[in-house]
Amino acid sequence: MYTLHHMRKVLLWAFPGGLLLAANIATAQPLAKPLDSETGPPLPLNDIVERRVIHEKRTLDYPPLRESDILWEKRLWRVIDVREKMNLPFANPEAPLVSLLSEAAQNGNLPLYTSENFTERLDSDEILATISKTDTIIRVNPETFVEEIAIVRNQFNWEDVKRYRVLESWYFDARTSQLRVRILGIAPLYQSVDDNGNFRFEIPLFWVHYPSARPLMAQWQARTHGNNWSATTTWEDMMEMRYFASYVTKENNLYDRRLEDYLSGPDLLFASENIELELFNREHDLWQQ
Repeated sequence: MYTLHHMRKVLLWAFPGGLLLAANIATAQPLAKPLDSETGPPLPLNDIVERRVIHEKRTLDYPPLRESDILWEKRLWRVIDVREKMNLPFANPEAPLVSLLSEAAQNGNLPLYTSENFTERLDSDEILATISKTDTIIRVNPETFVEEIAIVRNQFNWEDVKRYRVLESWYFDARTSQLRVRILGIAPLYQSVDDNGNFRFEIPLFWVHYPSARPLMAQWQARTHGNNWSATTTWEDMMEMRYFASYVTKENNLYDRRLEDYLSGPDLLFASENIELELFNREHDLWQQ
C-alpha cells in the first residue's frame, strides 16, 4: 500500500507540478460538513468560501463631541428615492433595506419608533401590524365542506416603498473647525395607491434611530453598482459615505413647515438646492474670514 509520502514522489517524478497537486490533495477541505444522523445531511455551501468579513465587522465610535464644541447646527430632512439610478441598491430584490430593518425588528434586535422624535416605541404587535396586512377571506373546510370566514396575514410588499425619509444634523465643530453631519433617523415611506394605480398618499411606516442601528447595519451587505460579488460594502458604509442621491424637503424653522407646504414646481426644487448651497457657503465663509 502506497503512503502519502510515496504518492508525492510518484507525482513529482511523473508530472512537473506533482508536488503542488499532492499538497492540494492533502490539504483539501470538504465542501460540506459530515453527515449528521439526527438532523440529516447538511445543506451544501452556495459559495466558494464562507463569508465572515462582514458579519465580524465592528463600527467605529463617533469622535467625542461636547455641546460647547457645537458652534452652529441645522436640522435637515431629506428624501431618498429608490427609483433613481444611484439609489437602486436600496431596492435590491434580494434584500431591500426596509426588509432588513423590519426583519431585525421582528427578531427583537432593533427598536422601531412611531415618530422622528424617538419618544414612543412600537411593541411587537404594532410592528407585526405595520409590516404585514390582515385580510378576511372565505375558504371551504376540507372536512365539512362548509364555507368559513378566516383571517389571514399577508406579507408586506416591499416594492411599495419607493422613498426613504432621512433626518440629519449638520453642525460646525469648533474644536476641529469642520462642518460635519450625522444621520439621526431613517423612515421608509409607504405609498398607497387605488385599484387603478393612482397615487393616494404616502406615510412613514416607522422610524429607526440610526446611531442605535449602526452596529446591525454594519453587518448587512449592500449590493452596489460595482457588481463585485466579493465587495464588503455594508449599509453602514452606504450611509456614512453618503453613497446615495437625495434632496432636501425641510429645514428646521419657526413654523415647522416643509418646503412643499408653501412651494411647488420649480420653486420647490430651487429652494431645496439653495439649502444645500447655504451649507457649502457657510463652511467656505468661515475659512475666508
